[in-house]
Amino acid sequence: MDKFIRIDMATRKVTTEAVPEKYKALAGRALTSNFVNDEVKPTCHPLGKNNKLIFAPGMLTGTTAAQSGRISVGGKSPLTGTIKESNAGGTFAQKMAKMGIKAIVLEGMPQGEEFYIIKIDMHGVTIDTSPADILGGCGNYNALAFLAEQYGPKVGIAITGPAGEYRLPSANISFRDPDGNIRSAGRGGLGAVLGSKKVKALVIDDTGAPGVTIHDPEKFKEAARTFARGLTTHAVTGQALPLYGTNVLVNILNEAGGLPTKNFTEGRIDWNTNISGETMNEIITKRGGKVSHGCHAGCIIRCSQHYTDEKGKYVTSGFEYETIWGLGADAMIKDLDDIARIDREMDDLGVDSIETVVAIAVAMEGGLIPWGDGKMALDAVKQISVPTPLGRIIGSGTSIVGKTCGLFRVPIVKDQGIPAYDPRAVKGIGMTYATTPMGADHTAGYTIATNILKVGGYVDPLKKEGQAELSRNLQIATAAVDSTGMCLFIAFAIMDIPEAFNALVDMINARYGTSITADDVT
Repeated sequence: MDKFIRIDMATRKVTTEAVPEKYKALAGRALTSNFVNDEVKPTCHPLGKNNKLIFAPGMLTGTTAAQSGRISVGGKSPLTGTIKESNAGGTFAQKMAKMGIKAIVLEGMPQGEEFYIIKIDMHGVTIDTSPADILGGCGNYNALAFLAEQYGPKVGIAITGPAGEYRLPSANISFRDPDGNIRSAGRGGLGAVLGSKKVKALVIDDTGAPGVTIHDPEKFKEAARTFARGLTTHAVTGQALPLYGTNVLVNILNEAGGLPTKNFTEGRIDWNTNISGETMNEIITKRGGKVSHGCHAGCIIRCSQHYTDEKGKYVTSGFEYETIWGLGADAMIKDLDDIARIDREMDDLGVDSIETVVAIAVAMEGGLIPWGDGKMALDAVKQISVPTPLGRIIGSGTSIVGKTCGLFRVPIVKDQGIPAYDPRAVKGIGMTYATTPMGADHTAGYTIATNILKVGGYVDPLKKEGQAELSRNLQIATAAVDSTGMCLFIAFAIMDIPEAFNALVDMINARYGTSITADDVT
């Protein structure tokens, strides 16, 4: 990848340059976070002209390596006020890599109110005024279909929804997946940053792209096979996630007393079978949906799914544990169909489903929505697209909801809502929430793996001993995984299967002709 594209939205000037020397060996999160640290002034307003937004594929993105299709997005978060990296699946990253694009940087800010579409192909970059059809409350599903019809069915798309147009702090960036559905870079409000640049969408067309060059193709193929074998034979990545998705965790966390309930006032529920991964599997199977589905080409873990309604009509995919927990336990909505409809609405509006469900539970405690009322919760989320005062409050995140309601006990770290793992029952994840610069972000250092699932060893979740070291080590390892362009879930296999970890290192060496060792990446 040899192209570094900068787009100044104040002037609509595009500069395509060679990759700066300091970034040549970096990719994914290593690149986006270093870039933000280097070029974004810490005191700048996150929705102002001095913030920058960067998109970067990982080191192995664009290759045939399993799980290597993640896109990393970086900027200063309007939610936390700190540095933020968020990543997602979809087709965008692989197309960037195949076109030789190391990074796309958006900087500056237009003075007018027009929104723009940025089109990137092998001929260059064009910036056009966004059609009114996809603005002013148009949902992501319709907007993605419109853009695919206009630019072609195989293009990659990154888009901000109505929440991003309104620059709400919970706004995410959504990416089109191989089926035309939505995958989101959710946390931190980076969709609001995209909206502040007046960019409605980036469209990338890799027609005629040369693809990536593999230094040693045979060595790469051998390592890729070993790596894939590790993923398919591990109990988590080869069995639990393909069968039940991330929602396999409902019963596990409930048993551990770590399932935050009723705005974090309790740690267990007695209606867990209503919303569990096992129940979700049964419903999907009965209705003819898809139990297992990949979020990008080359995904073999396939923890996503197509959840359908009683008539077999598609409702949502990527129906994640964190979303189901937040509505099903924290907000006490006991009907999985109600939860699925709210999940779809959040995807359509372009809001982070974790931030929004935690905000809903806080709003319930504050008396704005009745406890457990799925229809009222859905209505509140829909109001984000208008936006009504309630919609703006919910879309502004958990901290704002808590302040508006006059609550003194609000589950946040650095103004970001705490996700689906109670730090009182899983002390390692509490250490991660407290120490990562990104706020309450479980994926920054997922100690659940070792505290609860006993992957890579075991550290007692209820004891203080060992938690700091565990969280630190996992935060470092996670940053490395995010830099490869790999799905974070590969960590389950590489922590338990040495051959899989060594194969990951071998793939990097075969791709670039390097000679790094396992010690260099841990």
